[in-house]
Amino acid sequence: MTAQHPDFDDEQAYIDHAYDCLERSREDAWKVRDLTEAGIGGTFQNRFERNVIDEQLVKRLTDLELGDAALVFGRIDRLDEPKIDGGEGADGIESFHIGRLAVADENRDPVVVDWRAPVAEPFYRATGRQPMGLARRRHFIVEGSKLLGIEDELFGEGHLGIGHDDGLATEGVVHSSGLRGFSTLMASIERGRTGQLGDIVATIQSEQDEIIRSPQPGVLVVQGGPGTGKTVVALHRAAYLLYTNRFPLEDQGVLVIGPNRVFLRYIERVLPSLGEAGVEQVVLNDLVPDVSFGGGVDRRDAPLAARVKGDIRMIDVIDKAVLDRERPLRDELVVPYRTGYVRLPASESERIIRAARRRFRRHNAGRKWVENEVWQALAASSRDGSTAAAEVREALRSTDEMRIAFERMWPVLTPAQLLHDLFGSRALLKSAAQKYLSEAEIDALYRPRAADVNDVRWTDDDAALLDEAFVALGPKPGKNGKIDEADEIRTYGHIVVDEVQDLTPMQLRMVARRSLSGSMTIVGDIAQATGAHAPASWDDVLAHLPAPRAGREDTNRVIGLSVGYRIPGQIMELANRVMEAATPGLRAPTAVRLGPSAPVFVEASASDLLDTAARATADLLAVLAGGNVAVVTPDHLADAMADALTTHGIEHGRASRSALDTGVTVVPVGLVKGLELDGVVVVEPARIVDGEIQGMRSLYVALTRSTQRLTIVHTGELPAPLR
Repeated sequence: MTAQHPDFDDEQAYIDHAYDCLERSREDAWKVRDLTEAGIGGTFQNRFERNVIDEQLVKRLTDLELGDAALVFGRIDRLDEPKIDGGEGADGIESFHIGRLAVADENRDPVVVDWRAPVAEPFYRATGRQPMGLARRRHFIVEGSKLLGIEDELFGEGHLGIGHDDGLATEGVVHSSGLRGFSTLMASIERGRTGQLGDIVATIQSEQDEIIRSPQPGVLVVQGGPGTGKTVVALHRAAYLLYTNRFPLEDQGVLVIGPNRVFLRYIERVLPSLGEAGVEQVVLNDLVPDVSFGGGVDRRDAPLAARVKGDIRMIDVIDKAVLDRERPLRDELVVPYRTGYVRLPASESERIIRAARRRFRRHNAGRKWVENEVWQALAASSRDGSTAAAEVREALRSTDEMRIAFERMWPVLTPAQLLHDLFGSRALLKSAAQKYLSEAEIDALYRPRAADVNDVRWTDDDAALLDEAFVALGPKPGKNGKIDEADEIRTYGHIVVDEVQDLTPMQLRMVARRSLSGSMTIVGDIAQATGAHAPASWDDVLAHLPAPRAGREDTNRVIGLSVGYRIPGQIMELANRVMEAATPGLRAPTAVRLGPSAPVFVEASASDLLDTAARATADLLAVLAGGNVAVVTPDHLADAMADALTTHGIEHGRASRSALDTGVTVVPVGLVKGLELDGVVVVEPARIVDGEIQGMRSLYVALTRSTQRLTIVHTGELPAPLR
């Protein structure tokens, strides 16, 4: 056996020193906070300044709290620049230890370089052909502060690159896979899943780093098949952009949008582990205030209704629905006033409505103007014709006649009120949609009206329509008739969207209007598009996102990830057959490793399907010895599958309730996208294919969640690609 790496003890001592410096920085931050702790004394300016300092110190303390994450994970030895005086060669070697955040000693000399700093870039990008000035790159296999192994990659002519991993010699930069730090990467991948996505800051590969460090402007599309790390790359990119563009991006905000709450729970620790805890992470529904969304089955529309609600034609339908609420009076309005009457002819109400439509882009902003015009017209119709409009308003504004007239002519509406009225009335639906939708599509939108708009449980597909309605309506005016800017849609300096291939055109518009400057990172896989509006190419997606601005350097780019790190080759081979059937012509990622076994097929009788699946789950648990397992089922079988696991005494959770916090989790196929687990049991693939809008693509997603083992339980004939 090869002797331990000769630098092992020195590197462990350096790591210990780095942790000592980190602890000293933390103690210094606490001391400063104690000295500047905000109190109630002093001027307003004094208190404000103390609060600002306190906020910064709290953030600093949060950044310095690593938990179990490793502080230091690598080192680069860089050749000094050539001598300026004409001498040949370099002055020598300078070394930098690369880590999760920057740490300095008591003399302010750097001990650890932040992985996002420019000097750290060669750690991720250097190759044998382009060493970027490196003589050596060193990877540490660590658990917290404990060094377990060292792997070296040597650069320069004649250097083979011998590495050491816990005392065992391994190839370095010339490894046949072409991957950086191969042994370190494999150790990270093969580590058991915890139910939470971890960062890859220590094992970022060159093609991933190119995406992370790409310029901020424009829309960057990351196309990546299962296991290529597209999600975690996008999150690291958010952390990198915050580091390199701290001002103004921290004030503008960074928004991360995920497909569902299970996914958000799964990724929630990545950005905090990189020192960026202030990024907002949401699902689309969270961006729509003051309404309640349904849960479980209640959250999903019927297929035709879902497709119509995601269609771009709904813009015209909503605009027409708003216009239908801006109506002149049918008959002349006659209201008693003092000893006589004031009048508003129907023709005058029509003039007011037409003028208001020309003046105001958003509906609610026009209400105050319409009221003023009505009061002016009523005042002009008084007996002597000289009555002030303010006097008429003061006398009549509380009368039922005037309230009814204003509600007919120009009601103040919330998005929920507009759509509640629209979907609950076949007459309103027909009026708004007959030019744009078919009779069947109009019928699909109808649903019985609730007793109160606050009782409505909206579906996921309604979120984008509520948002579009807000754009047409605008905020409700305050008592003074003015709009509060705080009620407007918030925009962000950079937006990250995961699983973007499943967003409808209406949902993409909802995302785009929250972009301050068109800076976005969107990630997904066309082959995994399972929604009602599955795009044929990324052009179909980009058509609904901000376009590059003329005269600026913004460009919309599509970058692909080609290497599959997570999924074993045996599973990928099976899944690729499904992908070829679902999306012919798309290129699958290349798996870099083999798993412990090929996928296992278990046939069951129709009456014994769930019990067989429960037994297969128990078998998989035994083989994995404590790994994380998902039982992926057609959506309608999730409850029955959970009951079967309970009957067999298998402790488990439900993805919709506990995310992946338990060793075994029942995951409906509609929620499985983006997750990764040690083992997966896919139940009844034929029903998955038959029950989903994009059935073959949904099966592809289900088959590509495992990092180690896959079991398929089925009754009868399998879908053709699996036979």
